[in-house]
Amino acid sequence: MPKKKHFSKRHHPKGLAILYEDEDILVIDKPAGLLTMGTDTNKTKTAYYMLNDYVRKGCVKSRKHVFIIHRLDRDASGLLLFAKNIRSKLNLQSQWQNTEKKYLTVVHGRLAEKAGTISTYLAENKAQVVYSTSDTKKGKLSHTVYRVLKETKYFSLLEIKLLTGRKNQIRVHLAEQGHPIVGDKKYGKEKGAYKRLALHAYSISFKHPFSGKPITFETKAPGYFNKLVGGIDGEDKPLQTSEE
Repeated sequence: MPKKKHFSKRHHPKGLAILYEDEDILVIDKPAGLLTMGTDTNKTKTAYYMLNDYVRKGCVKSRKHVFIIHRLDRDASGLLLFAKNIRSKLNLQSQWQNTEKKYLTVVHGRLAEKAGTISTYLAENKAQVVYSTSDTKKGKLSHTVYRVLKETKYFSLLEIKLLTGRKNQIRVHLAEQGHPIVGDKKYGKEKGAYKRLALHAYSISFKHPFSGKPITFETKAPGYFNKLVGGIDGEDKPLQTSEE
């Protein structure tokens, strides 16, 4: 991870960890439960709103603002990348297909195949539920690469690499394989048995929009993952986790 630039912490948003900042980009570790951007019913309790307030240094009339490059589901946690100017936004979007995004997730059960790629056409119905379809005109081709890192009696810890970035893609692909993500009330049909969705964006790699140098950011898994699966590779040592 690049060395963090020194910017004033006076207006740092509470509850939102800024991992890196320079003149062109902001990288944050989004907590579970926080929206990336606003909805019709919630426009202020979002990462986008909080970061805009931060770059404006509390001045609502400031013309400064951040640009959203990608999103995370509200109930997921992990790395989010924002641009601080239009030039960086356009550069990051133009290279997005080559940006590598990796996730950690805990799912129910044990997968028969310990590594592989799930490929389906994903569509969304009027109730905003995403599903796989055989209709290639209706759905968008989506690819999710996975490998099993650890298994317990009831759960499996997976590393996920997204080759495409559709809405709810990881959640839908794993649920349709019969291994929904722990805590997924939308696709896993759970009723509050687990406190949060066990999905965390832990790594992102891309070229810096100004220097062009390859850059990678990584963040630890939430402590919640330790409570579900303990260590990696069958060892007793814990996962590297944050306090979340």
